[in-house]
Amino acid sequence: MHTFMDDLQWRGMIDNATPDLALQLQKEVTVGYVGLDPTGPSLHVGNLVTLMLLKHLQRAGHRARVLVGGATGMIGDPSGKSGERNLLGEEELRYNQECIGRQVERLLDCSSGPDGVAMLNNLAWFKDLDLLTFLREVGKHFSLSYLLAKDAVKSRLAQGISFTEFAYQLLQGYDFYYLYTTEGVKLQMGGDDQWGNIVSGLELIRRKAGGRAFALTTPLITRADGRKFGKSEEGSNVWLDPAMTSPYAFYQFWLNVTDEEAARLVRVLTLLERDVIDGLEKAHQAAPHKRVLQKALAKELTSMVHSVADYTEAARATGLLFGQATLADLEALSEQDLLTILGEVPQISMGREQLGQVAHVLELVTSGTQGMIFSSQGAARRMIQEGGLYVNRMRVVDPYQRPDWVLLRERYLLIQKGKKHHYLITVV
Repeated sequence: MHTFMDDLQWRGMIDNATPDLALQLQKEVTVGYVGLDPTGPSLHVGNLVTLMLLKHLQRAGHRARVLVGGATGMIGDPSGKSGERNLLGEEELRYNQECIGRQVERLLDCSSGPDGVAMLNNLAWFKDLDLLTFLREVGKHFSLSYLLAKDAVKSRLAQGISFTEFAYQLLQGYDFYYLYTTEGVKLQMGGDDQWGNIVSGLELIRRKAGGRAFALTTPLITRADGRKFGKSEEGSNVWLDPAMTSPYAFYQFWLNVTDEEAARLVRVLTLLERDVIDGLEKAHQAAPHKRVLQKALAKELTSMVHSVADYTEAARATGLLFGQATLADLEALSEQDLLTILGEVPQISMGREQLGQVAHVLELVTSGTQGMIFSSQGAARRMIQEGGLYVNRMRVVDPYQRPDWVLLRERYLLIQKGKKHHYLITVV
């Protein structure tokens, strides 16, 4: 059991921990939990970090719980937020809880029995807790100066914070106390922005129950530009729901992280053992252009979050789009397989008569496609001169070449611009 802390330390997954946590984990089987607020219908990749903590906890012989905040989701956690959250209705929250519950079941071992991950909802104990009782039983144990000193509150005092969000740390603190007294939970884990909220629970357990509990936080993963992954971070969301981020797009995201990110994330977000990761790192250092770490990361995460079949299809599509696939390889695909592989590619419709009227390649990729591929003939001409334009995997060398290529499945043209951008023209 002592390997839990050692392994997390090696993986770079410990930001802060209460004293003697390692001794507690050696002493007895310990029940730990993480909380998820259902403020959206899907978890995002930022949530994977804390869920991985539970996976490691289980592997070390301890027990894991997931708390879905049916009650706290109505309030909104101010941690890490510069403005007030929008309050969600009960029906929307209930729908979000159901969606998140299915994702957790896919990611964690939620089998019945003491070793399976139990999912709890704090609405179960908050729905019948009246305000006066809460103020007497919880609020009485926290001074205003204690609450104001928390980073999540201090950072919001200048622009304003509602009493609703100000009280969030009391609700989360009560969650920990309730689980400690009813479920035997002694450990709460979360992202590094949750330390203040978690410590409030430790304080309440000490004051009300005379007990001792423990906390551990992990660094939140961030993108190369420093933005963290989160539901509210506009433009940076990578969702676990395949309807919101397809398995192909999910796979591509990890395939395109930087070398530095891949070296860090393969430790944090996978269960690969040290010797395997050491081998991957050495192979990557020997041939960085092969992107060994990125490929391993993309494989592990796509298989875990979606399925092995989804990974296989995403890797296949990537090989056809970005690998050495020939026109013959594309022609050998059925129409269904072709459209499945090209499902993420922007699609442009063009009538057969319209295609027949296009005089040369420059017209095809500019006026013929309403400027979706190139905004001007000059930009297209420069790309052709640089050798970066392909039609059906064949490089275009003459900007005035007539577009008389064979249509894939008698109705498609695949345009590639540069190394990463593809467009599918559907002839109707």
